[in-house]
Amino acid sequence: MGRSPSDIGTRIVHAARRRFLLEGVDGASLRGIARDAKTSIGMIYYYFPAKNDLFLAVVEEIYVALLADLESRLDRARPVRERIRLLYERLGALSESEKQVLRLVVREALASRDRLESLIDRFQRGHLPLVFQLVKDGTSEGLFRTDLPSALILGALMAIGGPAQMVLGIAERHLPSRALPRAPERVKTLVDILLTGIGGAGRMRQR
Repeated sequence: MGRSPSDIGTRIVHAARRRFLLEGVDGASLRGIARDAKTSIGMIYYYFPAKNDLFLAVVEEIYVALLADLESRLDRARPVRERIRLLYERLGALSESEKQVLRLVVREALASRDRLESLIDRFQRGHLPLVFQLVKDGTSEGLFRTDLPSALILGALMAIGGPAQMVLGIAERHLPSRALPRAPERVKTLVDILLTGIGGAGRMRQR
């Protein structure tokens, strides 16, 4: 049975993702992408007038489902602490496809100012308002310090929830089984670290 013409866009996006991951957006050949997708360069331009449009389509395919999940987990009807826990659980359970696209996003954001600006524009219409609202609500409830800029709190919130879990996931494969807590307990601990810190002596007093 032959392929349906209606799946051409999807085939192009999947072929582009593989090429972008291996070669970078700038290094990837549209001819190679067309060959992998079993179509023509003309069809690529028909669906995606510029290579950056194709890059954003690769991101969007994964991002839209992740965003829907985050919108549910960060619903303001939930208490702030629970929202943080659910956010961390989701970030710790990224699929392999989500991790691949995340790596691609980071790499291309560093490599291209245009792609960085396009990503920021998309994220400002996506998860960033949800997380900023979480920070605002957490500050209002006294969970976060009121003397810190919201952007700094946001950075700490995401760093502990995202990159920290990725590092721990890698470390878990090389450490004894009891060296790290399992995922549910790990998330709870990370939330506690975010809200209470890791300093045994507490906040240093200014002299």
